[in-house]
Amino acid sequence: MSSADQISILADAIRAGSMRAIAHGITIVEQGGERAHLLLQRIHGGGGHARVIGFTGPPGAGKSTLVDQVAISFRRRGYRVAILAVDPTSPFTGGAILGDRIRMTTVVEDPTVFIRSMATRGALGGLARATFDAIAVLDAAQFDVILLETVGVGQVEVDVVRMVDTCVVVLVPGMGDTVQAFKAGILEIGDIFVLNKADREGAELLARDMRLLLSLESRVEGSWEQPLERAVATRGEGVPRIVDKIEAHTSFLLNSGEGKARRRRVIETSILRIITEKIAREILTNQRAVLDDVVAECEQRQLDVYAAAQRVLEGLQGKGILGGT
Repeated sequence: MSSADQISILADAIRAGSMRAIAHGITIVEQGGERAHLLLQRIHGGGGHARVIGFTGPPGAGKSTLVDQVAISFRRRGYRVAILAVDPTSPFTGGAILGDRIRMTTVVEDPTVFIRSMATRGALGGLARATFDAIAVLDAAQFDVILLETVGVGQVEVDVVRMVDTCVVVLVPGMGDTVQAFKAGILEIGDIFVLNKADREGAELLARDMRLLLSLESRVEGSWEQPLERAVATRGEGVPRIVDKIEAHTSFLLNSGEGKARRRRVIETSILRIITEKIAREILTNQRAVLDDVVAECEQRQLDVYAAAQRVLEGLQGKGILGGT
């Protein structure tokens, strides 16, 4: 059987909802290359159904526990749920550390919920390189809701907003003031804010400061008003209200047209990412000598990085790979 035939069979199994096939498909898109491209082509027509909900916030905010409880709540409402947890990369194996699965103690017992930890592999913004493609696999498998949890890196990953329909920012008292959070840009990316561990000391102060910051946001008439919800995820407290807000935001996206605009931005970001990677691969494969030369000149202060980049691009233009700039 040819590789193309194997991929076709795998694509059919993914569309049929086979958990094993879904896991295999995500492994293939993580690895990249022609097989990944072929699989994505085969499953493309069956997507466009799933809602992607992103959860982000600082380390220790309780994101994994909250995602666990949110998944349970969505399941009780009759939705098919998948979870993508972007883990730190192991320095020894390059794989995901899988800490999120350890903390998702309840939902792992539900065989209908698909959970996958993905390694960042050094990707900027806390997102795995293949996250977009993994979402496409889960979408083709007819999941209703995909919960995406990003790595906490001290500041909230702004890139997450480019890949999700609804962005939930998880905050926790006692981990830095809200001015610092404001500098990190969370007011711009958050659709819903969750004050987790709301039974802790300092929760009232954080809630007050966040409400003040949200009230200062300038909004266009008819735009979404970002809510601040409280939760104690370890006890499931406040989770149904959070899911209600996610559902309300989904309705807003559908009725306002913002949802279509967001999906368009996600597609555009993915296309630009692919183009950027292909150009970088071409340079590293066929323009390595030119790159080494300009790096050496930059080290010797004979060339600045912008001029160096321009010389490499001119090399690609000379080979007919790029047009004039």
